[in-house]
Amino acid sequence: MADTTIPRNDTAARPGTAATRRPGRSPAAGSPRSRATAGSGRLAALLVSPTLLVLTIVVLYPTLMALDESLYGPKGLDPTTGFISTTEPFVGLKNYTDIFTQAGTRFWNAFWNTTFFTVVTVSLETVIGVAMALIMHKAFRGRGLVRASILVPWAIPTAISGLLWKWIFNADGIANVLLGHQVLWTADGFSAKIAVVIADVWKTAPFIGLLVLAGLQVVPKEVYEAARLDGASARQQFWRITLPLVKPALLVAVLFRCLDALRMFDLPYILIGAQKGSVETLSMLAQNEASNVRFGPASAYAVLLFLYVFLIALAFVRLLGADLVGDVGGTGKSRPRRAGAARRRAQEVTA
Repeated sequence: MADTTIPRNDTAARPGTAATRRPGRSPAAGSPRSRATAGSGRLAALLVSPTLLVLTIVVLYPTLMALDESLYGPKGLDPTTGFISTTEPFVGLKNYTDIFTQAGTRFWNAFWNTTFFTVVTVSLETVIGVAMALIMHKAFRGRGLVRASILVPWAIPTAISGLLWKWIFNADGIANVLLGHQVLWTADGFSAKIAVVIADVWKTAPFIGLLVLAGLQVVPKEVYEAARLDGASARQQFWRITLPLVKPALLVAVLFRCLDALRMFDLPYILIGAQKGSVETLSMLAQNEASNVRFGPASAYAVLLFLYVFLIALAFVRLLGADLVGDVGGTGKSRPRRAGAARRRAQEVTA
């Protein structure tokens, strides 16, 4: 009787070979694919290292130095010993506790002013910036001149812009002439807030308009032509086509403006003045402490402002992070849907 035993295939039965490897498992460490991945990772780290070095020098090191400085008090009379101290005494977290106790009123006033300016100015700049982008995107005679005139305020330095609006909001300035009665715009009051909001919106709304215009430039014209053939009105085209397609660029612009508005200092400082309670922001408060040689409390204010900006940016990216990158790659649920749509389109073409 013939032997019908199947010879054993050692290669197929050996653990770790292609025959026994589970589908989807990464290749072995010594495979060419793993070596290529490791090489790409080293190249990416090499290319990113200059940026990380600059960020470490410009951002991380000053932040750590401010955090360390916030733990020390100002030079002067030591209340414990009664002697004059020539060095900054270590006070621990006393600067932070003083902010929420002794200087609590001034701190919370600056905090709410900063939040008010951020919310109001960014909201108005978003609406006006989108309108500017739609105007600059239209094809008409003299479009280049209109684009240049819209972008001029963004090109003007903030200090020059503050001096310009200070002249406009003067007691006998153009603003009061147009209104027909006297308004103390640069005095300490709610009118000072309105003056800062108007000046800031005038200067930085073109920034949002510029980024939204860049998003409009990549929208295919065929989409609008198809919408017009389907009978869509201009309002429907804006809400159903324009706004969703420029949403990633718009969100990036809003994020940048929020981070910039939270650090507002130069415009209210030049336009209204220092130590004005109605417009004093956290940056102005920290600068005022530093100008009075109280570097410890000034550093504490700066650290709190840094945490505030960081939390706002983190919340913004966490809540709207997928939209910031235009849903590149998508989630696990969206990939099969897109793959199925691609297969259906391919079947229609072949049919």
